[in-house]
Amino acid sequence: MPTEKRDYYEVLAVSRSATEEEVKRAYRKLAVKYHPDKNPDDPHAEEKFKELGEAYDVLMDADKRAAYDRYGHAAFAQGMAGRGFHDPFDIFRQEFGGAGGMVDAIFETFFRGGATTDHEGLHRGSDLRYDMQITLEEAAFGMDTEIEVRKLDTCAECRGSGAEPGSRTINCPTCGGRGQVMSGGGIIRFSRTCPRCRGMGQVMERPCKVCKGDGRFENTSQIKLKIPAGIADGSRLRSSGNGEAGIRGGGAGDLYVVIHIKEHPIFQREEDNLYCEVPISFTLASLGGEIAVPTLEGKANLKVPAGTQSGQVFKLRGKGVVNVNARDRGDLLARLLVEVPTRLNSEQRQKLEEFAALCGEENTPLHKSFFDRAKDFFR
Repeated sequence: MPTEKRDYYEVLAVSRSATEEEVKRAYRKLAVKYHPDKNPDDPHAEEKFKELGEAYDVLMDADKRAAYDRYGHAAFAQGMAGRGFHDPFDIFRQEFGGAGGMVDAIFETFFRGGATTDHEGLHRGSDLRYDMQITLEEAAFGMDTEIEVRKLDTCAECRGSGAEPGSRTINCPTCGGRGQVMSGGGIIRFSRTCPRCRGMGQVMERPCKVCKGDGRFENTSQIKLKIPAGIADGSRLRSSGNGEAGIRGGGAGDLYVVIHIKEHPIFQREEDNLYCEVPISFTLASLGGEIAVPTLEGKANLKVPAGTQSGQVFKLRGKGVVNVNARDRGDLLARLLVEVPTRLNSEQRQKLEEFAALCGEENTPLHKSFFDRAKDFFR
């Protein structure tokens, strides 16, 4: 007995009223999760991945989605519309900007969701996204770096034309120059972009042997980036023209680098200020003195006044992060935590008991104030 197909909306975990953008976002999240390259030990990963591609193919096509909403899976049964689904791996490559296998940094079509047409009628290349992790120190001081991007670049053999030397342009034999092909039969027919000419209506008489007429070839590019000092987590940097090359001479898209700052073992950042907690001894808090406080540039000395309370915050001006849009610099706020000894020998205990007896209430103003306010609760 054949396995019953799951509802496409259930497959992508979206509501039946989901917008195109919501469907796209859900597909991208799940396609990364279940991509076979990322799940080599899961025998069901490829099946789930294909199911996602099939659901996405239908729900992102207005005509197919309308038919599915009306007839369900029967709309694509033999005798009605035919299946006509695209290869799930082709869908993935299209949605994720042509990237091949799964890598730590996933490229995806950004903002435009695919190629667009420029003022000359040429297909502009897709914008790409690159997620980059940096340290807090790199974010605070900025840096020059280089990233490696696997993407579609202009074919070096045909220089983006997609043709062998001397070849002429002809109408696409698949779509007859219309740029669209029809599929299905019966009461429902679908129009989709011609897979051979990609909607352009024309192809090269003798396509380039290297790029097969596309004018682009997958290549690994080294791209230089300048990370500005003070950049914030989640910021986007635009590298103009470093997205995918356009089809047959179309302009290149842009590369958008999204910055993610790693968690720091000592500092927490809020805008341009840094925060840290510094433990100090009971005796230092009582008698006062000087301690070394860590900063992003090394250490700084901090004077601790006698009688410092646990949790008291001290500000070190100008030891924070440079503002990305100005020369101003934030502060470092150090919260001092008084450590209480966990083990005492008999002599230490005796001395502390003598000390406690000598202090009296005048040396514990917070203690006295609290119990004055809480005395009604002890009656």
